[in-house]
Amino acid sequence: MPIYHQLGQIPPKRHQVFRQPSGALYVEELMGNLGFHGPSSLLYHLHAPTAVRAVRHVADLHWQKAPEQPLRHRHFRTRLLDRPGSAIMDRIPVLFNHQVTISLVCPGEDLTVFYRNSQGDEIVYVSEGEGVLESAFGKIPFRSGDYLVIPRGVLHTYRFADQPRKLLIIESGGYVRTPKRYRNEFGQLLEIAPYCERDIRRPVDLETHDEKGEFPVWVKKNNQLTELTLSHHPFDVVGWDGYYYPWAISIHAFEPRVGRFHLPPPVHQMFEGDGFVVCSFCPRPYDFDPQAVPAPYNHSNVMSDEVLYYANAEFMSRSGIEYGSITLHPDGLAHGPQPGRTEQSIGKKETQELAVMIDTFHPLHVAAAALPAEDVNYYLSWRSE
Repeated sequence: MPIYHQLGQIPPKRHQVFRQPSGALYVEELMGNLGFHGPSSLLYHLHAPTAVRAVRHVADLHWQKAPEQPLRHRHFRTRLLDRPGSAIMDRIPVLFNHQVTISLVCPGEDLTVFYRNSQGDEIVYVSEGEGVLESAFGKIPFRSGDYLVIPRGVLHTYRFADQPRKLLIIESGGYVRTPKRYRNEFGQLLEIAPYCERDIRRPVDLETHDEKGEFPVWVKKNNQLTELTLSHHPFDVVGWDGYYYPWAISIHAFEPRVGRFHLPPPVHQMFEGDGFVVCSFCPRPYDFDPQAVPAPYNHSNVMSDEVLYYANAEFMSRSGIEYGSITLHPDGLAHGPQPGRTEQSIGKKETQELAVMIDTFHPLHVAAAALPAEDVNYYLSWRSE
């Protein structure tokens, strides 16, 4: 994110002598991407982050593709997959390709380990629940409707406050960022952007842990989980500054764009990654011309697969979906309003729909783990009889 942030104690200049009260040097760590050319932050630790006591293999994470089936529209009732589990180990993949993975998890107990995804950024949509995302950068309180953006390599853990809990997790092989067209050449969000820097919640309440012992850290890399046991608490940072850190924004902070006639899906865009975009469909007035048709027109996803996660049970052009549904409308097939939905939309003044859309620019695979939740007759729901 192109927003400078600072917490805790830092010296006046980078890489200068900075001593602890004991006289020992604080330990610097530069965290960033793209080989010193991308966004980065400089952290100051009490202990060396390299002090590992033990390493062990935890699990392989090779997700299985569902058997090839005829091309068709797909619908998954994800409530059938809901079961309490680990926010890390028990993620259920639904759709994936080489650039993005879409999975779900209903976290049970709080994590007893620290976690670092070292093969991708994560966008975590909090469909249900509230709590605190804790990291070496500080704390980010979250609640239902929040997106948590966790850059690759950021060590973190979750502390939940209530039940039920449900997370939609989008893992990106590239850097997750605000859409380029929303920013000026200096990185500031423009007046025409549907949200601004005031809506972005950065880490607060930096708590420095000076504890020694055995602290397990799970690292995801090369589709494996590896446990590193550190000899000190990993959240031992006394201060940091920079542009690379976890952040949050609510779907309710997105300001929908409304036109005289129907506007195309890019007006709903929230994030961009490499090979995909994420959009937020939010409550809003409908198009305001008396002759406007609010329901979207039929369209073909040429060179794009469209995925929708229905964050509530209302959606203007769909029938037969429910809260938690995920639909896949693949490249090669037209899709649009289901029978009767276009006529029903005329004259309506507003919608209360809430949904997360992921459009990918390479084909998605259906995960075998998602098949028990599939509504196999969804592709027939456009029949008019």
